[in-house]
Order: sequence, then structure tokens, then C-alpha cells
Amino acid sequence: MKSLYYIIAMLLMAALFVACASSRQGRSIKKDIDGSWSLQSINTEGINTKFNAIVFNEADLNCFTGSTWVFNSHNSLGSYSIGNPSGKCVVLKRNIRWSIYEPRDAPLLFQFKRLDDKYKPMDDNNGFRLSITMPDANTMQLKSAISFEGKPVNIVYNFVKK
Repeated sequence: MKSLYYIIAMLLMAALFVACASSRQGRSIKKDIDGSWSLQSINTEGINTKFNAIVFNEADLNCFTGSTWVFNSHNSLGSYSIGNPSGKCVVLKRNIRWSIYEPRDAPLLFQFKRLDDKYKPMDDNNGFRLSITMPDANTMQLKSAISFEGKPVNIVYNFVKK
């Protein structure tokens, strides 16, 4: 009877390992993202007017232009730092936990959660998911789908590797 429990336990652990393993494409993208990045520009798709928006429950969209993002693929931790280019932004550094989300039969997504100074999740343990486009060793584009005046809009974040 003990051996039956042992076999079942081993099968459950193997199934869990396989279910949590990331795909080759996911690992490749995670490796490409590893390192330090500058958020060079932010634009929108779907509207032609300027608008203000608080993004990532943190700051105005414009405060993120020129921010520095660091991603460590070995422990899935990272950070972003916002400067004060316009004098209207709070200077801060925020820790994050990030990963590549791999939904079945759908494109891969970049996801992250904001962490406090003790590396505990903020925002009631909720995070953010963005579409990944143009990932390579030197550039990356992330898109966040939102609704603006009832219309679908994308906020596009253009990164360059430092």
C-alpha cells in the first residue's frame, strides 16, 4: 500500500512539473528580456488625441517615458525606476516579479506584479499582462489593451536594451 501512495505521489509531482514548465519559445523570450532596458517612448494605437492615464497603479503614463527597467530571468525579479523629466513625476524605484504567461492557443504575454520594499505583492496580489511584440536582444514592444471612450485602444511601450 505504501508503494502505491509513493507511485501516486511521484506521478502527481511529475504532472505538476510538466504543467509548470515553460515552452521553448517562452524561455527564449525570457532570456531575451533579461537585462536592463530603457522605456524610450510610449504611444497609443486607436486614438489620435493626447490623454492622461495612470498606468500600473503607479503614475501618469508620461512619467514612464525614459524610465529604466531591469529584468532578472534567473529569479524572475526586477524593477523599474521613474525619474522626473517634467517636474510633475514622483521619483521612485519599484520592485517587480515578472514572467511570461503562456495561455493555451493564444499569444504569449508579459506579466508582472508590483512588490513592496519587503518583496510582498501589492495591488491585492493582482498584476498586469501586456502583449509582447518585436522581442529580440535589443528592442522590445509591450502593448496594453484599454478602453477609451468606449473604444479599444492600445498603449504601446517601446523599450531599448541598455
